[in-house]
Amino acid sequence: MIAEELRDPVAGMTDAQALAAIRAAVRTVPDYPRPGILYRDITTLLADRRAFHAAVELLARPWLTRGISAVAGIEARGFIWGGALAQRLAAGFVPIRKKGKLPRAALRIRYQLEYGTDELEVHADAVDPGAKVLLVDDLLATGGTSAAAIDLMQKLQAQVCAACFVIELTGLAGASRLRELRVPVQTLVSF
Repeated sequence: MIAEELRDPVAGMTDAQALAAIRAAVRTVPDYPRPGILYRDITTLLADRRAFHAAVELLARPWLTRGISAVAGIEARGFIWGGALAQRLAAGFVPIRKKGKLPRAALRIRYQLEYGTDELEVHADAVDPGAKVLLVDDLLATGGTSAAAIDLMQKLQAQVCAACFVIELTGLAGASRLRELRVPVQTLVSF
């Protein structure tokens, strides 16, 4: 490996090559968690240094000069992407947690899942009013969890600049759902 690749694992890659590397690094697991489902596993993407760094760079690029003050990541895989993206953007990181995991005053929202409900929380003082926030998670499916996270950020009076995802499952209309909330959607690869 040349010294430049050690410093910058995406050096010399075009955007098309980076997107191809990201897509190739996602492992598809058939019949998980139940028969008929094709599970898109990002652990192989995280382990692939070139694909991982390319994904962070491509997610960050549109926002580098936009004054983002915080990246909000949805538990749990959104923490991985959110932390890396916050570092790249020189922004803070806000964890959006599952119910009961935050130690101080928190805002909570209940939202609908395919089979039941769930709840998300964020500290009541996580961002200042007017803060420019990017929401990030690994995968966009129906958009229910992301819509709930957007609602939490808006209750804190944050400006949600976009919702960013590495993967979009296009047949589930999640991007349309978020755009109806007037939040731009950024995804890298779709299945």
